[in-house]
Amino acid sequence: MRDLALQAAGMLAILAALIHGALAELSVFPNAQVAPRGARRLLRLVWQASTVDWIAIGVLLIAAPALGSDAARHAIIALAVVVYGYATVGNAVATRGRHYGWCLMLAIVVLALLGL
Repeated sequence: MRDLALQAAGMLAILAALIHGALAELSVFPNAQVAPRGARRLLRLVWQASTVDWIAIGVLLIAAPALGSDAARHAIIALAVVVYGYATVGNAVATRGRHYGWCLMLAIVVLALLGL
C-alpha cells in the first residue's frame, strides 16, 4: 500500500509539473509585460526549471519502491515533502487559497508521507 501511495504521489507530481509548465506558456507569459527582453527570457527559464525539477521528483517518487533501500526511500520522501510543502504554502498564501494548485500539491505531500 505504501508503494502505491508513493507511485500515486509521483504521478500527481508529474501531472502538477506539466500543468504548471503549460499554464505558464499558455496563460502567464503571453500576457506578461516584462522588460527588458533578457529578463523575460530569464523569468521563463526559471519558471520552467521548477517544472523540470517537479517532474524529476515525480520520477524519483515512482522509482523509490524499486530501489530497495529504506534510506533512499526516506530521502526521496523528505525531498518531495520539503519541495512540495514549500510550494503548497507559497501557492496558498500568494493566491489566498483561490487557486487549486495548493490542493494538488498538498495531496502529493500527503501521499508521499503515506509512503513512509
